[in-house]
Amino acid sequence: MKTIQKLVQEVSTARNLYLDQIANLSEIQAQWKPDPKVWNIIEITEHLFWAEQGGIFGMWKTLYAIRTGKIVRTYESNHKEMPIEQIIQLTWQPKEKVPEVAAPRLGGPLSFWTASLISLQKVLDSFGQDLQEDELRVQAQAHPISGALDFHQRFEFLRFHIDRHREQVSQNLKCMAL
Repeated sequence: MKTIQKLVQEVSTARNLYLDQIANLSEIQAQWKPDPKVWNIIEITEHLFWAEQGGIFGMWKTLYAIRTGKIVRTYESNHKEMPIEQIIQLTWQPKEKVPEVAAPRLGGPLSFWTASLISLQKVLDSFGQDLQEDELRVQAQAHPISGALDFHQRFEFLRFHIDRHREQVSQNLKCMAL
């Protein structure tokens, strides 16, 4: 299996594990908050949608800017070839503020955000087919917190991010005593 296919599959697996975790929740359960300062499961799912959609769009936009000469094909970063977990340890605070573009803001039913999150797999698959193996270690768009990342690290971030919020959902469910 080529690296890009493997990275796409890892994101898909993380997303499916997340969706399986929330599949049987009622809307009332999904709206429940263990604390007013903590996101409920609907807010987490909406955030995951906005973050992944923005991440894929940013990668694709950057890829085409590189291919058309609008951005220089480069990689200048202190994080060159580091796994995303190491980059996160170096660049994130324990509780980061979400960038506005990825913040939950619309609310609505969990079923809508679940369907929306599922719909991103086709988009990710298409991007994975467009990206070439020799472009994986080229600098992609900067992450708002971690800074310069390459396309490989951006895929890893999508997987990491979903897993991180799956853990947050686990904590919410434990507090809910399900």
